[in-house]
Amino acid sequence: MRPSFGARPTKDGVSFRLWAPAARRVDLLLDRRHAMQRRQDGWYVAEIANLPVGSNYKFRIDDEIDVPDPASAFQPDDVFGPSEVIDHDAFAWRASDWRGRPWEETVLIETHVGTFTAEGTYRAMIDKLDHLVATGITAIELMPLADFAGRRGWGYDGVLWYAPDSAYGHPDELKTLIDEAHLRGLMVFLDVVYNHFGPEGNYLGRYAPAFFTDAHTPWGSAIDYRVPQVRAFAVENALSWLSDYRFDGLRLDAANHIMAIPGEQSMLQDLSVAAGELAKATERHIHLVLENGDNRASLLDAAQEPPNGKYRGQWNDDYHHVWHVMLTGELAGYYADYQTPRLDLARALASGFVYQGEISEFWGKKPRGENSGELPPATFVNFLQNHDQIGNRPLGDRLESLASPEQIEAALAVTLLAPMVPMLFQGEEWGTIAPFPFFCDFQGGLADAVRKGRRQEYAWAYEKYGDEVPDPLDPATLQSAVLDWTDHTPEQDARLALVRELLALRHKEIAPRLKGARFGDAAVADSGLLTAHWHMGDGATLRLVANLSDKDIACSDAGVGTLIWGGAAGDRLARWSVVWRLGG
Repeated sequence: MRPSFGARPTKDGVSFRLWAPAARRVDLLLDRRHAMQRRQDGWYVAEIANLPVGSNYKFRIDDEIDVPDPASAFQPDDVFGPSEVIDHDAFAWRASDWRGRPWEETVLIETHVGTFTAEGTYRAMIDKLDHLVATGITAIELMPLADFAGRRGWGYDGVLWYAPDSAYGHPDELKTLIDEAHLRGLMVFLDVVYNHFGPEGNYLGRYAPAFFTDAHTPWGSAIDYRVPQVRAFAVENALSWLSDYRFDGLRLDAANHIMAIPGEQSMLQDLSVAAGELAKATERHIHLVLENGDNRASLLDAAQEPPNGKYRGQWNDDYHHVWHVMLTGELAGYYADYQTPRLDLARALASGFVYQGEISEFWGKKPRGENSGELPPATFVNFLQNHDQIGNRPLGDRLESLASPEQIEAALAVTLLAPMVPMLFQGEEWGTIAPFPFFCDFQGGLADAVRKGRRQEYAWAYEKYGDEVPDPLDPATLQSAVLDWTDHTPEQDARLALVRELLALRHKEIAPRLKGARFGDAAVADSGLLTAHWHMGDGATLRLVANLSDKDIACSDAGVGTLIWGGAAGDRLARWSVVWRLGG
């Protein structure tokens, strides 16, 4: 697909295209003004001969305002500065024969470039890739890179979707990171945000107001995907990440806030079809994952290869929530929907989602979710921690600060060996206690509004902890989240060894059997003993027996199948013990 938006080098120079239906005049600003030609449907175009790659430019709208290209490939001076012409075809890829890995082999780690290393750059991440490979990770997921205002942020306030943020380096350095990952057999995924634009640095409302509807998401105006050009802007952006940068997959943030058109194929389906066509044309594995609070199982199918309207997987918040309640006892907010965590965990292990149409008090006392038990188990991305579940806490504290090591290690033994796709959050593999609080770099009134909003949202925390609650605008808040790779305790070394052992077992015994696997059943006995089984793709049965409590409990372990993890249970199973068997 030829890109419709942005600046692209040609054999004679550079071609510029801007969709500005509300503009009366658009000028391209280079060394001088160049009047752009208006075409049908609000497009403005200009062809500039002999213009070198690396040139900076802006658009002037109606002689009133100078704006960056909304499809800018790079913003060397942040979102308010000029855009830079990038030639994506000029990069010399070393892993030229890389075609990706099957979804069943996926073990994810979610990362934030700015805090993953002390340097906070794409280049610095390369030095840690061998650690990830040795741990058993097969896929890195980068939090959003779309350029956002300031030098610090989570990435969910991006306003220039095509431009990787300059705080982390040049686009070629991002490509080098991905190339080096591929050379080591690592896939690289990117978190993308198609439900809203950030609050600072977005000028689309001035010259293309058709991008937005009167509806609102929790973060700003909803995007109007009924408009063909708007839909194309998102789909082409996804293809740019997958093609120009060779990402192996995308995770779409909060898809339940992406506007759908009743009775018509949604943008989500269009994106999946387009990605599938790219996968076929390039003979690559491309994986698409949703975050979707609506638990819409009908959008999902891990077995669809290549994508053709559906999504490989979904982040399973239900799975996280039941573990969090079980390990911490917290029941505030959305955790109140999980009052029976062991029974809820059994449901998640037996059929994916906990909420499959049941009434959710938190989600407005209305039905939430669709039946998910017929989907392949690998459709569900399961995790104990992620950026949201840590960072949306007032102190940004991790599970390590809330639960005992034996509890966390039991949870890891279940999560990393179950036939769902596991995901860790950076540093979780060694049990870091580094927090991951919310941070940003807004200025003026917007910065004041962020501070005021958080004080209102977390009034109880400010009352309880006072100045201990980190200021999201303070540079020290980001620094507190930077991983320390140098000074691990013996306990952290032991945790890393455990995770590596579990993932080695997963790659040997679980991953090769995932294709064609089906859910079985799970139950919790009156004693609290959890049992579950799954029908694996090779005909074997994977069995779990777990005591997820603080006391030893009776266990009639019949010893069916070969023991692959944990000790033989015998008549009693020790507290927080996990046993896995494979075979009959």
